[in-house]
Amino acid sequence: MESIQNQKSLKIAFVHPDLGIGGAERLVVDAAIALQNAGHNITMYTSHHDKTHCFKETLDDLKVDVLGDFLPQSIFGYGHIVCAILRGFYLSLYLLINKRNEYDVIFADQLATYIPVLKLTKAKILFYCHFPDKNLATRQSTIKKLYRIPFDLLEEYSTKMADKILVNSQFTRSIFKESFKKIDIVPDVLYPGINTKYYEKNIDENDKNLDLLKSDKITLLSINRFERKKNLELNIKVLKELKMKCSEEEFKNIRLVIAGGYDLLNIENVEHHKELEEIAKANEGEKEKIEEVNTKESIQNVNIIFLLSFSENQRTYLLHHSQCLIYTPTNEHFGIVPVEAMYSGLPVIAIESGGPKESVVHGKTGFLCPSDEKELAEAAYAILYPNKSTNNNNDKYKIDLTSMPSYAKEYVINKFGLDQFGKTLNHIIYEMYNNNNNNTSKKENKKEL
Repeated sequence: MESIQNQKSLKIAFVHPDLGIGGAERLVVDAAIALQNAGHNITMYTSHHDKTHCFKETLDDLKVDVLGDFLPQSIFGYGHIVCAILRGFYLSLYLLINKRNEYDVIFADQLATYIPVLKLTKAKILFYCHFPDKNLATRQSTIKKLYRIPFDLLEEYSTKMADKILVNSQFTRSIFKESFKKIDIVPDVLYPGINTKYYEKNIDENDKNLDLLKSDKITLLSINRFERKKNLELNIKVLKELKMKCSEEEFKNIRLVIAGGYDLLNIENVEHHKELEEIAKANEGEKEKIEEVNTKESIQNVNIIFLLSFSENQRTYLLHHSQCLIYTPTNEHFGIVPVEAMYSGLPVIAIESGGPKESVVHGKTGFLCPSDEKELAEAAYAILYPNKSTNNNNDKYKIDLTSMPSYAKEYVINKFGLDQFGKTLNHIIYEMYNNNNNNTSKKENKKEL
């Protein structure tokens, strides 16, 4: 095979349902940027792109075309999967009719049902599976179980048609193999990468959006979308446990910032934020929604802050001015936030399951704990007050906070840096493209013979 340096640049399309703010979106944007930097011609296609709720690169650095946003995302809150498939079908049908011979490779993710239509183009299809959709669906009733059967079959059939399948972690690969018994292909693991330059940027201290975040208090940070599966309420329970562990003076100096993706059009985001506010009240936590606070003085008196969506500058500020990141999802598929935190020198406390087991190094870059508020509070106290921490867990929660930042930074660069991610992805793209082209050529030669 030719060396990558001698290979021609490729025309690559990315198709993604909704270019909002989330881990999946971060990955596809980083993948697009990495391949664009490698010399490829990149266009992103999506069904929805809110320019006030998206990553900056999709505005400044990438060509983005929106197709089918006039189609509903749900029908009175129901039929999300049907609507997602219809929107995806419209997008992929557009590419088939108008761009049939345009692209060498199409990178699809999240929605496998794009693939049967996209396979009718001349492009090779790479599918990145963040997690099998059939495992994300709820099935509380018999009707829902029956309702999901055709979609589960369609997902497996569609996924099987991809020329190459990638997953984001060994954990996801194990679930993939259990979920899709009819797919013989064993997916390759490609860990998401982070663009480290965005975490090296100087903080704009004159940004008025930082005024209400600035505080001398110790900050426990949670970054996640406002979704129930992210188990955000566990953060509030951890704070309550810390209140019992700490002296009154210690606890007065602690605050919890729950920051994350929030879209007013997303019913679950809105509902779950309200639920978390009620949980905060029930746990006697003072809470504020930062958009409703008008003075710095008022926010200094609270110990729970909800930051509904955030700017890049706010994120950078929080990552560099917090003392600990608490990451509460169980069986998270990968979880890019702990990687971002570790690169920023922030110790991570994560649940000992799923992707974080592959990213967080216990005792070196943070702690892996059971999904239990007492355990998490113990770990948090060990980070916040290392000289006062007393536990009976045989030094389970001990970490060298002096060496941790430099160790974590180097570790992330070597394992999760965008350069490494881009090189690996570029190699996979060329390998898939050349192998499939070679196979096609052999078939054509056989026909001629």
